[in-house]
Amino acid sequence: MDGGRREEAVACEALLRALLECHRRIRDPWQREASCRHLNRSLAECMVSACCPEESEAVRSLCSSAGTTLKRTQCQQAKLSLSICLSSHQEPS
Repeated sequence: MDGGRREEAVACEALLRALLECHRRIRDPWQREASCRHLNRSLAECMVSACCPEESEAVRSLCSSAGTTLKRTQCQQAKLSLSICLSSHQEPS
């Protein structure tokens, strides 16, 4: 594992611990959802970036704002590439 991926894994682990702690502290399901939402989203983004760094960055850069027809097409292609990459990391059912 190279340095960048190791740092990403450490960051994801820290987010996971924070999310678990948030869930432990807040018992009410509605309050937990609202209070822990940002950690849940951050952990999801971290894990996606760790699994598919190039594809994730392409989606971030190409889909960050509206743009030309070309940019929208590139955004759709980047999303498809990310979806394929994530699918390749799933366990067969």
